[in-house]
Amino acid sequence: MNDFFNEALWEKAWKDHSDTIVNKMKEVGIVPSKAFDNKAISFNEQSFNEEGRKRSARILNWMESQGVRFDNATVLDIGAASGVFSVPFAERGARVTAVESSLPLVELLRENTAKFAENKVEIVPEPFEDINVQARGWSHSFDLVFVSMCPIFLDWESVEKVLLCAQKFCYISMPVSFNENSLVNEIWPILTGKPFKTKPKEMGYLLHLLYLKGYSYESLITRESKTTEVSREAALQEMMHLLPMHGLSADERNRKLVADYLERAYPSGKVVVRQGGRFGKVLIRLQDQSMYTL
Repeated sequence: MNDFFNEALWEKAWKDHSDTIVNKMKEVGIVPSKAFDNKAISFNEQSFNEEGRKRSARILNWMESQGVRFDNATVLDIGAASGVFSVPFAERGARVTAVESSLPLVELLRENTAKFAENKVEIVPEPFEDINVQARGWSHSFDLVFVSMCPIFLDWESVEKVLLCAQKFCYISMPVSFNENSLVNEIWPILTGKPFKTKPKEMGYLLHLLYLKGYSYESLITRESKTTEVSREAALQEMMHLLPMHGLSADERNRKLVADYLERAYPSGKVVVRQGGRFGKVLIRLQDQSMYTL
């Protein structure tokens, strides 16, 4: 039972846990900072369509309900992508420093923030992992540090680097478990003979260490999903991308099994895919709210 309250053991367990999102990406040859290069356009479209804007607004509204104020606040948006949150931050009056390393996303970010004054949104086109925050003068410099679904967390040390930049609030979101995908559920038994079982991810380490280290925070875990229709070829390519992330080979045998299944199950050539999962959000308070507000 004492181990449950031992910070050092939990820090070591996270550092030694090889099945993290970042490690899985690296295992299959994906550079986390470039992971969205080939999806930049579709990601941008989904971020700024009606549903995407509503999703962003729900998160900002939740933060505001917890006392965050954006007007004239300084915000560090780590993993800003094409501005899915940087844009609404600026629209609500914040001055934003947007960190993004994917060049295709950086170009879209520039387009999406061009309407703001020059000092409203500063773009830093570098991986956050490579930035020396103290040399950059970012220590305790931002009213809010915001990290949404950005694959930069390997262990508690990487969390501390993010927290170092925050003066008042820090928001972190990440998957609670591997993303759910209806195609994976359908095809997994064909390839393995067993039903697919999702695995919990590192959000548990984050929340428990915040608790042990005495941070004040609010957390929220939601289940979210979306349904898309893609061609059989696109579904096949997506499955070949996902298999290594789940520990299976994307070899010719498995490619043929997946292709044969898709042809039988979806003779029209259109594949309906349901994606989603459980996602965790945590808003960390770096200063006592009765004394400080944004």
